[in-house]
Amino acid sequence: MKVPAMIAAEFRRLTRTPMARLALFALAIVPLLYGGLYLWANQDPYAKLNEIPVALVVNDTGATSDGTTTNYGEEIAKQLLADGTFQWHRVSAEEAAQGIDDQVYDFSVTLPADFSEAILSSSGTSPRQADVILTTNDANSYLGTTIGEQAVKAIKAQIVAQVNEQAAGKFLVGLSTIRTSLVTATDGAQELLDGASTAASGAAQLAAGNAELASGSVALRDGLNTLASATADLPAQTAELADGAAQVAAGDEKLATVGNEVGAVSTDVVNQLQPTRDAIQQQLEASGVLTSAQISDVLGRLDVLGNAVRDGNARVQNAVSQIDALAAGSSEVANGARLLADASPQLADGIATAASGSSTLADGAAQASAGAAQLSSGLPELVTGLTTLHSGLESGFQSIPETTEAQREAQAKNIANPVAVQTSAVTQAGTYGAGLAPFFVALAAWIGIYALFLIVKPVSRRAITALHSPLKITLAGWLTPAMIGALQMVGLYVIVAVVLGFKVENPAGTYGLMALSSITFAAIILALNVWLGSVGQFIGLVMMVVQLVTAGGTFPWQTLPAPLATVHHLLPMSYTVDGMRQLMYGGNLTDAMNDVVVLAIWLVCAFAIAALGVVRMTHFRTLRDLEPSLIG
Repeated sequence: MKVPAMIAAEFRRLTRTPMARLALFALAIVPLLYGGLYLWANQDPYAKLNEIPVALVVNDTGATSDGTTTNYGEEIAKQLLADGTFQWHRVSAEEAAQGIDDQVYDFSVTLPADFSEAILSSSGTSPRQADVILTTNDANSYLGTTIGEQAVKAIKAQIVAQVNEQAAGKFLVGLSTIRTSLVTATDGAQELLDGASTAASGAAQLAAGNAELASGSVALRDGLNTLASATADLPAQTAELADGAAQVAAGDEKLATVGNEVGAVSTDVVNQLQPTRDAIQQQLEASGVLTSAQISDVLGRLDVLGNAVRDGNARVQNAVSQIDALAAGSSEVANGARLLADASPQLADGIATAASGSSTLADGAAQASAGAAQLSSGLPELVTGLTTLHSGLESGFQSIPETTEAQREAQAKNIANPVAVQTSAVTQAGTYGAGLAPFFVALAAWIGIYALFLIVKPVSRRAITALHSPLKITLAGWLTPAMIGALQMVGLYVIVAVVLGFKVENPAGTYGLMALSSITFAAIILALNVWLGSVGQFIGLVMMVVQLVTAGGTFPWQTLPAPLATVHHLLPMSYTVDGMRQLMYGGNLTDAMNDVVVLAIWLVCAFAIAALGVVRMTHFRTLRDLEPSLIG
């Protein structure tokens, strides 16, 4: 008997009666029903998330900050309802709880009463996180819980972006205000520097005048002492003294005028110190850029400079007072000298007293000269300090870029969401169903062949009894389910590529791999049946269950426990799944060919094992062959 005849005989047996034909048809369409219905049901579930009922509870009462009341809960609720990702139902807390218990809602999202208050607390002294309460019920749907967790993560990201944008906007506005204040402070420091420079110049002139005054006072003292010892020449000498005193009085008057101007400038500098310090302190505290310690450090340095200025002013005022006294005294001396010249006989008795007074005048002039010298040496330090202050303020506002309102809004949006994810896919399945297709096609191919062997005889007992060629018997036993399996794959391919519309990058290669997988599975189950009978058929079911777990059709095979990961590399369905992914999605053809080689090896080995079993059956008979099967 030839192979075609044996195949034809088996087909005649399978189609002998209407019930047999119905059974063959029913088993033949098992993989179509299994693969087609499952992939149809899971074609694109993410596109129907808007049909998942979700309860939204908004208890947020809002919060007030800087005189503005904000209700983030209401804003988020409006965005969620407008987005329509889920079938949102805004309900009360009681309705949400009852709805989840009654399976009306898959899960609920609650924004509590202090939601806005917690968000705004970040700008206060007691910051805390805002809560978004997710309520789930795994009894309704475990995947519903998983989807709910992802939804809450998306809501959290949306809230964070919104809050960050507002916070960044306030920060940038504050930074712009600080820049404006620094510009104003720089201008004030420049005015203060100009005044200090003028005061330093006047102080230098004052010091020079006081030095001259001290020198003149010493000469006056010496002259009066000489006058006291030479009263005989008093008339002539007093005339000369009157002229000299008049000159000194004029010089002292001029010196007093300059001293008063310097004293007024120095007083104005001191009066500007505290307002300037207070303005700088307020601007630094309002900016929030520096810490309290840093602000204290800056103010401390300003206070050192201010104390130096105040000390210098005190000395200037003291010197001015002494100069004024000196000017008044000089005027009196001039008048007295003139009176002395007019009435020298009467003046002779007071010469000794004048000599004593001139010594005091000389001491005061020396003190005034020393004070003026100290003022002249201290004011340059003030000018240096103010120059440093002006440079620092100018450097500060120049380091802060000047921006417009539109630029600040754009910057705030970018700070709130600084990273954009650019996805680059080497291959892409397209939909959830297309992603599962390789796994369920492979599983359907195994189930289809497994079901066929429920009615298809593995080998022809008549041919074995007639001692025909074992190879032909094996080939006929394999070709019958293999041809039906190949036809099953045609129908399943049409369902996947045409009916469901999944994109297939390599149609010929995809169907070829489906057909190869089906005929390989036929050879494997044939070998199990030849050697073990109905027990082998049961082992085929066990292999299907094992491959269902290890094929890596849903989660990556790397997530499997180590023993199952090893099995993944051994069983054929893993290579069917991988090869179909490469061919369906347009992946690596080299990998697909490697999968084909592995399946071909399984096919050859299984066929050879089946052939050896047929050889044993044609040449040997044992009592075990006559015993009833353990199964069936």
